[in-house]
Amino acid sequence: QVQLMESGGGSVEAGGSLRIACRISGGPQSQNWVAWFRQAPGKEREGVAALSPGATITYYADPVKGRVTISQDNAKNTVFLQMNSLKPEDTAMYYCAAGFLDNWSEPVALGGEKYTHWGRGIQVTVSS
Repeated sequence: QVQLMESGGGSVEAGGSLRIACRISGGPQSQNWVAWFRQAPGKEREGVAALSPGATITYYADPVKGRVTISQDNAKNTVFLQMNSLKPEDTAMYYCAAGFLDNWSEPVALGGEKYTHWGRGIQVTVSS
């Protein structure tokens, strides 16, 4: 069974950087998209970044474009989210997700509904 585990969250001051990781285990991932989502208290879940199989396509949500980078280390079965120039509004629980998207597009990749495997989430707090 595929399992996802996030790590690397924590607290950082505004303007700082943080890299969070998602280790994926339990099954082949060669055909899966992997994405990061976040949910702040009182707000709906939103997509942050998505990475296609083979890492050939990336999508980023508008609020984070230019500040975050999604990448993968195949040898470690790990997907990273490097976040720079962090803002207090980036404070949220961050989740990684994986799944096969048979009819993908940017809204689908960042929408979340098609992902079948989810991590438990990790807190990122940005103080002003």
